[in-house]
Amino acid sequence: MTHFPAVPPSDAAEALRGEVRAFLADTLGAMPAAQRAHSWNGHDPAFSAALGARGWIGMTWPRAYGGHDRSALERYVVIEELLAAGAPVAAHWIADRQSGPLILKYGTEAQKRSLLPAMAAGTSFACIGMSEPGSGSDLAAVSTRAEKMPGGWRINGTKLWTTFAHRAHWMILFCRTSGSSADRQAGTSQLIVDMTTPGITVRPVLDLMGDHHFNEVVFDDVTVGEDALVGTQGQGWAQVMSELAYERSGPERFLSTMTLLSGLVAALGADAPAAAHAPIGRMTAHLAVLRHMSRGVAQLLQDGADPALEAAIVKDLGAMFEQEVPEIARALVAHVPSAKMTQDFLETLHFTVQMAPSVSLRGGTREILRGIIARGLGIR
Repeated sequence: MTHFPAVPPSDAAEALRGEVRAFLADTLGAMPAAQRAHSWNGHDPAFSAALGARGWIGMTWPRAYGGHDRSALERYVVIEELLAAGAPVAAHWIADRQSGPLILKYGTEAQKRSLLPAMAAGTSFACIGMSEPGSGSDLAAVSTRAEKMPGGWRINGTKLWTTFAHRAHWMILFCRTSGSSADRQAGTSQLIVDMTTPGITVRPVLDLMGDHHFNEVVFDDVTVGEDALVGTQGQGWAQVMSELAYERSGPERFLSTMTLLSGLVAALGADAPAAAHAPIGRMTAHLAVLRHMSRGVAQLLQDGADPALEAAIVKDLGAMFEQEVPEIARALVAHVPSAKMTQDFLETLHFTVQMAPSVSLRGGTREILRGIIARGLGIR
């Protein structure tokens, strides 16, 4: 049974919200909406370092590892405000959202002390090596192999769709360490790989808009030490499933088209025609429900639960919402007054329409997610 607990109001969280909004107003200034729409893929190391200096990366991590011992709800507030403002978060995003928490949960003391402080400072960036050619979201089909050797591991294989691998310092690699690909979930592990290690080739994969954030990463006899293993050998599948709860449940699963939605509402204005009321009202209601569910997952994570099912539901519903936003914008654009039909608004619409198909792919395809949900609900 799913559970999305209500999160009680917090004066501290709302005070933090005001701080973040003031910081973003000062830092982002008059950044055009068309640029803010790229928030997820906005790679700005200086901005990430500024966030780290404010203590807004690694917020829930212990101070001993560079964190700030704050609550999951306080972190949620920061993420929500960053995304709503269209801040360029790509540089630190993966480290803060999932790689850091993974290391905190399963890593050795040495791994935590060597990696987490720089991640929390916004100066060390991570990527995740999960998907592979020919397997897509079917992670159990992993064929990249790490063979045990004296003193460490030898890695061979290929990862695909690896976001910002060309700018990352580290990869958390999901690979097979025993058995065969026929074993599916058994015999998999996770390794920390320095992206400057000899034998790694990173090749760009341009998206349909010509942007470079995806990559193919080839491992050709790449060797890493014994201390690269994260957690327990052979338990990679369980660890990855735990990691994906962080990836799938956050406000990024329904706020990455927020720049267009807020721009549309502003362009329609207070005197919006009656034809716009119902679709805008419906989107607002959907947004409120998704926010409640996503905040509930943050509370479950705060309580130490493993909300993999709830996270999959948020991700699936969020993808549907985000793909509906540009379609509604296209339907209502004829009602936007000519004075509000700016080039910036049109460029934001153009980008979001092209980006929207990807939201039901990243973080797990719709088919994979619904299989997880069906099994979690006991109907498959």
